[in-house]
Formats: sequence, C-alpha cells, structure tokens
Amino acid sequence: MEQLLSTSFDLLSSYDTLHIRKGLRYLEGFLAKMCLQAPPVPARNGARRDGGLSTTAGVHTRPKDAAFREFMRLQNGFEWNVTIRLISCLERLLGKENSMCTPKTCIPKMKLTPTDNQNNVLILSALELIQGMLLLHPSSRKLFAREIHMNVMLDLLDAGNSSAVQSATLLTLVCALIDHPANTRVFEALDGLATVTTLFKRRDTPREVKLKILEFLYFYLMPETPTTSSTPAVPSTPLKGRSFLNKREYRTDRSTEEKQRMLGEYINNVERLVADLRESQPFGM
Repeated sequence: MEQLLSTSFDLLSSYDTLHIRKGLRYLEGFLAKMCLQAPPVPARNGARRDGGLSTTAGVHTRPKDAAFREFMRLQNGFEWNVTIRLISCLERLLGKENSMCTPKTCIPKMKLTPTDNQNNVLILSALELIQGMLLLHPSSRKLFAREIHMNVMLDLLDAGNSSAVQSATLLTLVCALIDHPANTRVFEALDGLATVTTLFKRRDTPREVKLKILEFLYFYLMPETPTTSSTPAVPSTPLKGRSFLNKREYRTDRSTEEKQRMLGEYINNVERLVADLRESQPFGM
C-alpha cells in the first residue's frame, strides 16, 4: 500500500501534466478499490454465488476490512496523507496557470486554450479526490485550519477560472468546513466571504455558479456544531501552524445570527436567506 501511495505522490509532485494525470488516476483507482468489495467469484458451473447482489459496499461497512483500516491509519500522519498531497498538487497547477500570464494580461478567459482545458481537467480531478478523502477521513479536514491550505481554495474561486472549477471548489469548501467551525473562522479571516460574494455579484459569473454560491451561503448560515463542546472558547482568528494531528480542539463556533451580521456586510437581503433556511430546512436543520 505504501509503495502504491509513494508512486502516486511522486507523480503528483511533478510539474509535468502527463505525470500529474497518471498520479491522479492511480489514486482514483486505489480509492475505488478501498471503497468497493471485490467482485463475486463465479461458481464452476458458471452460476453466480451471490445471486447477482451488488458489489458496492457502504463506507460504514469498510472498517471491518483490514486494508481499509490500514489506509485510514496511514491517513492520520502527514507522510501518507492523500489530502495534503492533493492540495500541494493544486498549488502547482495554479502556479502553472499563473505562469502563463503577467499581471497586465491575467484577465478572465473568454476562450480556453487546450492548455487551459487540460489544466482544468486536472484541477477538477484533484478537487473530486479531495472531496472523497474529506468524507472518508474527516480528520483530514483539519488541514484547512491552516491559512496556506484555505488560500488554495480561495484562489480557485478567482473570476478567471472556469465555472466548472468554481462550482467544484464551492463543493470542496463545504466538505472542508462541515463540522469544523475552526476552519470556517479561517475562511472568514482570509476574506472568504468577500471572495464568494464578489463572485456572486459579478455580471459575468455564470448562473450555475451563482446557484452554487447560494447553496454554499445557505450551508454557511447553518448553526454550527463544535467538534468538541467541552473545550474553552478562543478568539476567532486563524490557528497558524496547527498540526491536524493535534488532539486538542477549540470551540470557535458562531451562531446563525452572528454569521448573518457578517454576511450582511457584503450582500443585501441576508434576512431572506435565513428565513428561507429556517422554513425549508434544506440540510435537515
């Protein structure tokens, strides 16, 4: 398992897009095997032993699997953590994108070049894998309590990126913030609300992205559940340099009313959003 992860990580650390694509495919195939049961073995007479039952295993059943447990154990350390490698890969892909233009020429792309399209495909693949890892291994969400990692997500919301990348980034942010108020405080401290609402108010922002932003804002306004309610409150500032392996958690949750006031500094009619949220309860509030 370590050898396969090591090979994937080496490919992801490359600046060659072909190597990065191969590394992402290796990881995708590896994670698929971790989450799926082996296909049933046909009996000698050709009949299926399981009567044609689905081979898909729910993630909640996988901890009984030794390979899955070992993979989860490896994710608890930095050396073999998949999410942190994918974030670093995104940083390099963003660097490649930025190196193609100067401050004077970096304007929203009206027409994507083949290189841009290739970069977008790799970014989307990395974001999808991060989403999956944050759901499989919730402790990896603690990585986003660090400014450097949260900044990567905010950079992907730049108006010059494709609508597909922006939409996927918003979904990744939801996966990173859920049940981790400390991450939300970092998002706020880095002007994440300003970034999201500015994109929402732009006339050239596609409708599908604006809908994703609305969904994200509904999620943001939900009441927060602190990871560990028994710990003392601390100021809502970024927790610089925190290792996601630290066992101590901090209570940094905010109420819907507090977040409503903060969001109201950037957009109007936040009261309507809160009223809709409480009436429709889209997330099972």
